[in-house]
Amino acid sequence: MQLRNIAIIAHVDHGKTTLVDQLLRQSGAFRDNQRVAERVMDSNDLEKERGITILAKATSIVWKDTRINIVDTPGHADFGGEVERILNMVDGAIVLVDAAEGPMPQTKFVVSKALKIGLKPIVAINKVDKPDARPGEVVNEVFDLFAALDATDDQLDFPILYGSSKQGWMALAADGPQDQGMAPLFDLVLQHVKQPTVEPGPFRMLGTILEANPYLGRIITGRISSGVLKANMPVKAIGVDGTVVEQGRVSKVLAFRGIERQPVEEAEAGDIVAIAGLTLGTVADTFCALEVTQGIVAQPIDPPTVSMTFTVNDSPLAGTEGDKVTSRVIRDRLLKEAEGNVALKIEESADKDSFIVSGRGELQLAILIEVMRREGFELGVSRPRVVFQKDADGNILEPIEEVVIDVDEEFSGVVVQKMSERKSDMIEMRPSGGNRQRLVFYAPTRGLIGYQGELLTDTRGTAVMNRLFHEYAPFKGEVAGRRNGVLISTDAGEAVAYALWNLEDRGPMMIEPGWKVYQGMIVGEHTRENDLEVNVLKGKKLTNVRASGKDEAVRLTPPIKMTLEKSIAWIQDDELLEVTPKSIRLRKVYLDPNERKRHDRSKEAAA
Repeated sequence: MQLRNIAIIAHVDHGKTTLVDQLLRQSGAFRDNQRVAERVMDSNDLEKERGITILAKATSIVWKDTRINIVDTPGHADFGGEVERILNMVDGAIVLVDAAEGPMPQTKFVVSKALKIGLKPIVAINKVDKPDARPGEVVNEVFDLFAALDATDDQLDFPILYGSSKQGWMALAADGPQDQGMAPLFDLVLQHVKQPTVEPGPFRMLGTILEANPYLGRIITGRISSGVLKANMPVKAIGVDGTVVEQGRVSKVLAFRGIERQPVEEAEAGDIVAIAGLTLGTVADTFCALEVTQGIVAQPIDPPTVSMTFTVNDSPLAGTEGDKVTSRVIRDRLLKEAEGNVALKIEESADKDSFIVSGRGELQLAILIEVMRREGFELGVSRPRVVFQKDADGNILEPIEEVVIDVDEEFSGVVVQKMSERKSDMIEMRPSGGNRQRLVFYAPTRGLIGYQGELLTDTRGTAVMNRLFHEYAPFKGEVAGRRNGVLISTDAGEAVAYALWNLEDRGPMMIEPGWKVYQGMIVGEHTRENDLEVNVLKGKKLTNVRASGKDEAVRLTPPIKMTLEKSIAWIQDDELLEVTPKSIRLRKVYLDPNERKRHDRSKEAAA
């Protein structure tokens, strides 16, 4: 059977996973009576809840006697470590672009990687049924983007389709016809994407996606570059540095058939398969026959830009809500995560009870924390810090991101002002239709930590911000952080409504009556710049005097809801986030007020 390997590239929420759903349905991958979940490729809970693709996944369909392997790639640059490797498995790419929004930063990120390795893209303009769709202009924007990314003449001569993933059709014109379904896209893939190139020689395969399976152990997915792979065949894994990592037998060869993985006896060069049976081989290693001496060159991975410290939870409430609390368990879990996610870097501290975890962005680290707390972990998390580098002359370099903000015209002034306070340079400002403007900045990553919530407040929830790593550039100087202080609990116990009511003029609260608090825990935001210690346990003194209207029920202002992402961005350097399966609490690093004062004095003396 003939083969085609393609990747689907798109920005977050441009309809990538919905398109794969339609391709599977219309190719007959599902039985007529089969119950299929919406966005079937988003398999884990977090992907379904957030509507984003976090992990790359492969599937396959058969169209006109040709098997098409499709890889669904993450659209968010924080998960770009997945994307760079996946593109090595495919020979073509469908670039899916929203007919209203046009090409966005994440599209640019993945497309630049695809063009660099010589893939010839097919451009699909999606969501042409939207009332604000502008397919003609978007095609010109895509062409300009490809030209800006140094595409070759062949790559610039891309075929274009228009359609709607949701309605299940693609056509050569924006107005249809709609009755052919996805057939024009299938046919274009067969014509435009070349057959996989097969190299001569024995079996070789570059590991691309790694996952753990409770029954089969480690499963590594990749494309076979040369030779034939058979079940029970002896193989070895060669690391990036050329050393042999391990030797073993392939216990199972799994081929993609629709959304299922089915065991097969043998697989040929060009096909994308998953193998089980090895215990040490990982992503970017070459899996090959025993006689092979040289591995396949793997794509370099962009460096991490943000780091956080994960510590053992040492608060007074430690161990009351989670069952995985020791440093050994946290260490094993982080190392296991780093094996499969090459964009993560884990370093142990000297005292062995904290770990520095570096990644591509706040979202990637927040997703890791969320996954860990759902697994029963308790941990303390520090504020995100930027990973600095040094140039040849010893000057400090910091990561700069390209930031695209779509905002209503009336709010553009406040966005420009706030971004300039965060040491950003404005690159472009243009109308994007519907009384909205598109603002493009080059901003230091430091300045963007915690800005998302402020941006939504300033623009009444109408702004959309997208970020992408641009380059390392000279340090831009100090960036102003959070201006308000915090309200800190002076004692341990359960918060009382009467005390919270009395403290409302000091600032908005983050806790509710009945919540457990402890000394050093942050219970609210102060209206002024300094921190203030408050007693949230103080009940009302009871007397035997009664008066009409005196004992009305206390009416409290609803507290600020601190989500995980919001909390990570909000805390300062002297604060920690206590994460458990049931709660997210903010606290000071030093819980004892005297210890905090001693630490502040020693800091001032050092300065």
